[in-house]
Amino acid sequence: MHGPARAGLAAVAVGAGVIAALDLAYLGEINPLRRTISEHGLGDQGWIFALGVALLAVGSLSIGVSLLRRRLAGIVGAIALAGWSLGLLVVAWFPKHDWSVGPSLSGSIHRVGSFVAFLSLPLAALLIARTWRRHPRSALAAFLLGVASLLWVAGIATMVWIGESSGLAWWQVMPLGLVERGLAITEVGALVALGLWGASRITADAPEPLTAGRPTTLKASAER
Repeated sequence: MHGPARAGLAAVAVGAGVIAALDLAYLGEINPLRRTISEHGLGDQGWIFALGVALLAVGSLSIGVSLLRRRLAGIVGAIALAGWSLGLLVVAWFPKHDWSVGPSLSGSIHRVGSFVAFLSLPLAALLIARTWRRHPRSALAAFLLGVASLLWVAGIATMVWIGESSGLAWWQVMPLGLVERGLAITEVGALVALGLWGASRITADAPEPLTAGRPTTLKASAER
């Protein structure tokens, strides 16, 4: 397995595990149907949440390095994946709005970071894994999960539009916590698929296997 991809997958697994553990530990205090994942950043456990998100960001960067070095990702796809990592780091550093005390600059920056992260990852998955027909199943999985992530984002945008049209607060139109967790799980799944692809033994320029009785074009030309 490719070292950076393997390290990235380990960091992603630990980071996702930390955030999932927080959800379970505070299930009675934070309603997962209505409250967003970032609520964990407001309490005494805020540093634990920030650590989990930072591990996801660092792991994503390591996976991106692996994909670039093995020529499985182009520059634009790698930039999109870096955008996801940067957005996560912003989310980890700047807590969301604490509506008990009102809006804040930190909360506004947090919202921008979340938007950048959630939009960049599906874009990265689609750009990097668009050649999935010539690569392992993990590339296909990354592509399909990237499509599913975009559908989540489109659904959220639709709910926001419905809320604006009906005069309701957009976070009341849908179970925001559930939708966000669905989107997050789908995007982390796409990231893991990209990591598995980067850790596989197949590279972008690997020659196609020879079939018995079918000489390669170069050999056939030499024999003529």
